[in-house]
Amino acid sequence: MKAIVMTGTGDVDVLKLQDVASLQITKPTEILVKIKAAGINPIDTKIRSRGTFYPEYSSAILGCDGAGIVESVGSQVTKFQVGDEVYYCSGGLGKPNTGNYAEYAVIEEDYVTFKPQSLSFAESACLPLVLITAWESLFDRVNLTEDQKVLIHGGAGGVGHVAIQLAKIKGAKVATTVSNPDKERLVRKLGADLPILYSQQDFIQTTLDWTNGKGVDVAFDTIGGKTFFDTCHAVKVYGDIVTILEPDCSIEKLKSARNRNLRISLELMLTPALMNLTEALKHQTHILAQCASWIDEGKLTVHLHQTFPLQEVSIAHKIIETGSVTGKIAITM
Repeated sequence: MKAIVMTGTGDVDVLKLQDVASLQITKPTEILVKIKAAGINPIDTKIRSRGTFYPEYSSAILGCDGAGIVESVGSQVTKFQVGDEVYYCSGGLGKPNTGNYAEYAVIEEDYVTFKPQSLSFAESACLPLVLITAWESLFDRVNLTEDQKVLIHGGAGGVGHVAIQLAKIKGAKVATTVSNPDKERLVRKLGADLPILYSQQDFIQTTLDWTNGKGVDVAFDTIGGKTFFDTCHAVKVYGDIVTILEPDCSIEKLKSARNRNLRISLELMLTPALMNLTEALKHQTHILAQCASWIDEGKLTVHLHQTFPLQEVSIAHKIIETGSVTGKIAITM
């Protein structure tokens, strides 16, 4: 089969289109998926530039997200049959015989679910990682509830634009930061109550004004760095802040968070895959199944920014690395 192989660590030149050995089902609970599209995520570009999670292997196929058609099933598979359309977040972290920048993938059936019927393969492939990240952050980490106020950073980004929608499904009120008027229009369309153009407005003061000086119940940081620490000032006393980045912490930097008795939660949706946590991986599959239902009910959607053919994945990586993508990017096979 054809695949994009990461032949080393570095810039996009290490991504090579190659013929690799065809994949085979080796366990009775696995399925073989003919991949129609794969999502591109910032983690892909970080792995390419810094190295995989499994440095003992010399090459890798990247891509955590995929969508495609079931080509064959193991003898004990009960959930799927040949021809089913599926989507999933699996592989792409450096282990051999995984990754979705390829024509096929072999995956445990418990880690796959039916794709949204109302979306294309490219749209579906864009969603798994960001849906799981946003769900775990807002629902599992802080149990966002109706009428709470939440501040979501980067509302027009991959994670941010689905986080807005999940928060609205829960009945929360959403403020979100964006960089320009086009992104402001997008987040309003997605349900944001208060778009904040951070280049023109102080997001801390704007958030405090919106909450009558109290601060939001929950803040969701998708930016990291200084933004994480500044955001602490915009969260109410005894409130929650969740970040998907690793804070560069010190006692002095966390003084505001400590004084306000904030609960800080760290979200890394890759943990179940890296630690082989079976039940957590099944939970993530349940997330995708529920979100597929919401999508087909018209409660949730994806903003697909652009698609590229498999052989042009390097271009997609370059665009992701600009840090200014609206929504998501996919590659098609």
